[in-house]
Amino acid sequence: MTSTLVKETASPPCTDHAERARRSRRRARLGAVLFVFPALLLLGALVVYPVLFSMGRSLFDASGNHFVGADNYTEMFRDPATLKAVRNTAIWVVVAPTLLTGLGLVLAVLVEKVRWATAFKLLMFMPMAVSFLAAGIIFRLAYDEDPSKGVLNAAIVSVHDTFESPSEYPTARAREGHGLTSGSDGSYRTSRRVSPGTAVDFGMVGLAPGDLPAGARPAYPAANQTAAADEVSGVVYLDFTPGGGGEQGKVDSKESGLPKMRVEAVGADGKTAASTTTASDGSFRLSGLKPGSYTVKLPSSNFAQPYQGLSWLGPALVTPAIIGAYLWIWTGFAMVLIGAGLAALPRDALEAARMDGANEWQIFRRITVPLLAPVLTVVFVTLVINVMKVFDLVYIIAPGPVQEDATVLATQMWLVSFGGGNNQGLGSALGVLLLLLVVPAMVFNVRRFRRSQR
Repeated sequence: MTSTLVKETASPPCTDHAERARRSRRRARLGAVLFVFPALLLLGALVVYPVLFSMGRSLFDASGNHFVGADNYTEMFRDPATLKAVRNTAIWVVVAPTLLTGLGLVLAVLVEKVRWATAFKLLMFMPMAVSFLAAGIIFRLAYDEDPSKGVLNAAIVSVHDTFESPSEYPTARAREGHGLTSGSDGSYRTSRRVSPGTAVDFGMVGLAPGDLPAGARPAYPAANQTAAADEVSGVVYLDFTPGGGGEQGKVDSKESGLPKMRVEAVGADGKTAASTTTASDGSFRLSGLKPGSYTVKLPSSNFAQPYQGLSWLGPALVTPAIIGAYLWIWTGFAMVLIGAGLAALPRDALEAARMDGANEWQIFRRITVPLLAPVLTVVFVTLVINVMKVFDLVYIIAPGPVQEDATVLATQMWLVSFGGGNNQGLGSALGVLLLLLVVPAMVFNVRRFRRSQR
């Protein structure tokens, strides 16, 4: 009886304590909800609602008034432009994250070996501070086909011209009707065959006197030279007299010779029997010719247009060129993340491998890379997600005529919806497709992050 009374009098304090604990937990939950509510509101307004609206809008036609079901999705895969966007997106997903992860890994390992590692990382990471708009404008200028504007083609042309001299006379042409004809390959030749012991003059036009090579001399003294019995001689000159006057087809006293012009004698069999280069006064002598008839020819190489480099923004190279710009921006990001993982590796394993006689390549391939596999996977998947959403660089760098050749799903979605297509039903279907492609990579990344936390 007494013990029962004790139990009854002792139980209310325990009940009060449990009730206070429940109230405290409820207040904590309410406080947490109130604290998170603004973020949840923004998430719903900026993410959840647009996603649900796009899913619903994708089931209606361009006007948004008629329900068409899955027609937009079937039309999406019948449209050649959309198929090209899917193909380009696949190229981006395969190439860009792979190159970035590889470059980031190599740079992160090499940076550990240099003294100014922090400064190097800062320089590599600096492009991340540049907006995609600014980066697109920078690379649009860098990829310009004109070497006087595009820095890449300027460098390529400089290297090319170092090993192969450009033509001196890209704009020159023969004066028609004076014994010369043009060939289908851009060369010029005598309209009649000539025999050794003959003199032949080539009058050229299309070249301003101020554009003559340095050291060009008057052609008139050389025009009266005689040819030996086994040679064909002559002069190649600018058939234009400064100030006017003179006679077409004849070398006048004020007309200049064209030096460094290649001249060939072509036999009846079509083979070159002799060749030479004109002197500073434009004169030439094709010696050692056998008896017979020959065609004197100025090869097309004399008139070749200057090398202009590569068409970076043409249909063939525009996608690799834009991927190059993307690599410039994101390589520092990959390097810094992988470098952080590299700094956390157990040094005893690396030192033990070195003591066992392993070289640096074996350590890198068999120890460093396997230990960094989780970090490399996270970096790769993060870049895959980012690559699927790329829009700015493609839209800014690719010129209008090749926009369709460079388009990806994000740009195609914008073009179909707002860039002239005005079909927001089809554009919403493309947006849903892009969401479906991104979600698996996001889920994979989140699960891997949770496993690493545990």
